[in-house]
Amino acid sequence: MSASSPAVLDVLLEVFTWVGFGGAVVLAVVAAILWAMDGTWLPAQAIVDTESLPSGEATVVRWFDADGDANRAVAGPADAAVLAGRDSADIWYRLGWSGRMRLQRRPAGLRAVALSAAGLFALGILCLVTGWVLYFLRG
Repeated sequence: MSASSPAVLDVLLEVFTWVGFGGAVVLAVVAAILWAMDGTWLPAQAIVDTESLPSGEATVVRWFDADGDANRAVAGPADAAVLAGRDSADIWYRLGWSGRMRLQRRPAGLRAVALSAAGLFALGILCLVTGWVLYFLRG
């Protein structure tokens, strides 16, 4: 190792520490905004049906909400593929909205952003600890 190698390693660890913590904070803020914008979704047991619409056959999901009102929503292509051949399904519906449902509680994008924030935070922790260990090993 040359004399400048520890300095280069220290700089890289410092940069990746700041990138990890800074990126984690930014993505955590984005995740919080996405979570807040998503609104409140409640669980329901739904009946899956096929209905003829002017655009053709469509998968329709019907359920009763927390107020006892009957609701229905036309499933999108991805949800219709998951619901194919089923008579009932556990769904999540949007509180205060009519005709809004999905098959998972949180949007898929929120999970990806939260996992990315956690990964960047782990990178920051790893680089910080590595930097401290190297600092104390060098004396």
